[in-house]
Amino acid sequence: MAYEGILLGMGNPLLDISAVVDEEFLKKYDVKLNNAILAEDKHLSMYNDLAENYNVEYIAGGATQNSIKVAQWMLQIPGATGYIGSIGKDKFGEEMKKNSRLAGVNVQYYEDETAPTGTCAVCVVGGERSLIANLSAANCYKSEHLKRPENWALVEKAKYFYIAGFFLTVSPESILLVAEHAAAKNKVFTMNLSAPFICEFFKDAQEKALPYVDYVFGNETEARTFARVRGWETENVEEIAVKISQLPKASGTHKRITVITQGADPVVVAEDGKTKLFPVILLPKEKLVDTNGAGDAFVGGFLSQLVREKPIEDCVRAGSYAANVIIQRSGCTYPEKPDFN
Repeated sequence: MAYEGILLGMGNPLLDISAVVDEEFLKKYDVKLNNAILAEDKHLSMYNDLAENYNVEYIAGGATQNSIKVAQWMLQIPGATGYIGSIGKDKFGEEMKKNSRLAGVNVQYYEDETAPTGTCAVCVVGGERSLIANLSAANCYKSEHLKRPENWALVEKAKYFYIAGFFLTVSPESILLVAEHAAAKNKVFTMNLSAPFICEFFKDAQEKALPYVDYVFGNETEARTFARVRGWETENVEEIAVKISQLPKASGTHKRITVITQGADPVVVAEDGKTKLFPVILLPKEKLVDTNGAGDAFVGGFLSQLVREKPIEDCVRAGSYAANVIIQRSGCTYPEKPDFN
């Protein structure tokens, strides 16, 4: 099977500015632990505060880009994955390009002249993380870039697509172009619920994309928010996963499968009206460095086996393996080679 360009991601490339902080810092900026939000005015001084007063690491991130890089790492086949998003013409943008190409991903960034490369403050307290994204240039992506022949060629070539829900805030039009292509060509289209605020405030855009989604990823908090917003009277993650899998579908080629992670609790997979639970690899608390990128890594690991047409058990096992590796390191980083078999 030809793997070149088999998996394409599209999303918001962000440079993670990651640091271990204290509760005071979170209070100062009114940030909740274990949440992902978009920066408001009150957060804007946070980025400098982190850079000047804490020991920060800069890591090329953004949810979709993380997942694609992890899938690329798991596959170990140069150019198996591609990624599209928008960066600024600045040193952070250059850093992003260098970092992604070193990872073996075929990146096609739109370079915006007017806005700086997007950043994400990653505040780590006791191994748990909070994300505050300042999208900046990432917010400037236009579907015109996607339609350029050299970029659309990546869409034509790919057989699997992954887009985090965060991109619904930027270019729902681009998402639908790819989704409709996938449905027309019997390809596999996958998305992530990504954050409670996406399920709440971008429900309409999410509703338009959902009929095309063959695999829906999310965590238990996102799943419960998704259910609450739709007036489903249940907090039961297994029930919610089944209901999501049974929502209307635009193409009948692939059934929808819902995959919900629950931290240290088993992964819930819903298909054909039934659920299966898969235990995760448990990690002693003292080995946990930070949970940033754990969900992204799970998806990356999962996709690395999905594109190889492996059974769902293997996909979940690869996802759990990748997440386990990443939470033992700072940021969404990994060793040179995986030892997954």
